Amino acid sequence: MPNAKVLSAKQAIVTELTDRIQKATAGVIVDYKGITVEEDTALRKECRENGVDYAVVKNTMLRFAFNNVGLNELDGLLNGTTSLALSDDVVAPARIMSNCAKKLENKFEIKGGFMDGKVVDLATIQSLASIPALPVLQAQVLGTMLAPITGLAVVLKQIAEKSGEAAPAAEAAPAAE
Repeated sequence: MPNAKVLSAKQAIVTELTDRIQKATAGVIVDYKGITVEEDTALRKECRENGVDYAVVKNTMLRFAFNNVGLNELDGLLNGTTSLALSDDVVAPARIMSNCAKKLENKFEIKGGFMDGKVVDLATIQSLASIPALPVLQAQVLGTMLAPITGLAVVLKQIAEKSGEAAPAAEAAPAAE
């Protein structure tokens, strides 16, 4: 039986982990066995740049935290090496972890995840991962909104050019008489 000091430290870790999970909109659980230090460093950098909180966690502590927030269904996934990616952005952790899993085929595997307090399956995580990043989506929407305006501007310019060519020719004709 652990002494009171160790037990209290572990309870504090579980409490802090529970708070992080409750505040996150989405999370992805990953098995990271076999990745190199360079690959892990690159993954952590990408997570930081996209506002994703990524950490290696002990299965027992994560199990207690999941049980505290009502995500008991994820208990079966908590074996082997486990890391957790949390974010307020629903798409970011799924996209980053999925991209990493594609790059590091046999070293990095998505176990499962949750979104808005509900457990989601791997198919849902993969579909979330296929959604482009927010800046890309914003650019696509802006492009869609600008397309009709750009088209109108091109047509008006062509009409103005035709009218401009016809007017000098008409002015030149009376002068020739």
